[in-house]
Amino acid sequence: MRSQNFKKKCTAAALGLVMVFTIGAGSASADSKLDTVISKTIGTTYKFGGTSTNGFDCSGFTSYVFKSIGLTLPRTSKAQFKVGTSVSRSNLRSGDLVFFNTFGSGVSHVGIYVGNGKFAQSSTSRGVTITSLSEAYWANRYVGAKRVMSTTAYKAVAYD
Repeated sequence: MRSQNFKKKCTAAALGLVMVFTIGAGSASADSKLDTVISKTIGTTYKFGGTSTNGFDCSGFTSYVFKSIGLTLPRTSKAQFKVGTSVSRSNLRSGDLVFFNTFGSGVSHVGIYVGNGKFAQSSTSRGVTITSLSEAYWANRYVGAKRVMSTTAYKAVAYD
């Protein structure tokens, strides 16, 4: 058990550093509250129905991150897709929710755009990770994006 915790902490620390260097240029701020919350969850395992650092499913992850910065989201990816303002892929900013059709029947997966063409997600195979929107699997299943933070909230989270 001890070596698993150590391994998880080392993996999270390494991925957190990678995330800071990878998303810093395209993100609102490498030190933003949003980035900090996401960085602390990198490496958390996937758990169907999971909503905590003991394990997340995709919408449990997005709900957790936004709750940590004071915003409440609906529980499922389909319900999250119904809130906010639609955003074109070319106008994405850090904190926008990105949605995918992974089961062939509408929205079934959600992540958080972190800048530089990447998004944070809880994937069934890798847990919480940073992934490129241009990876073929995700690019082919992209449905759209929603902005759930007002500009005022975004600035408070990004620059506070």
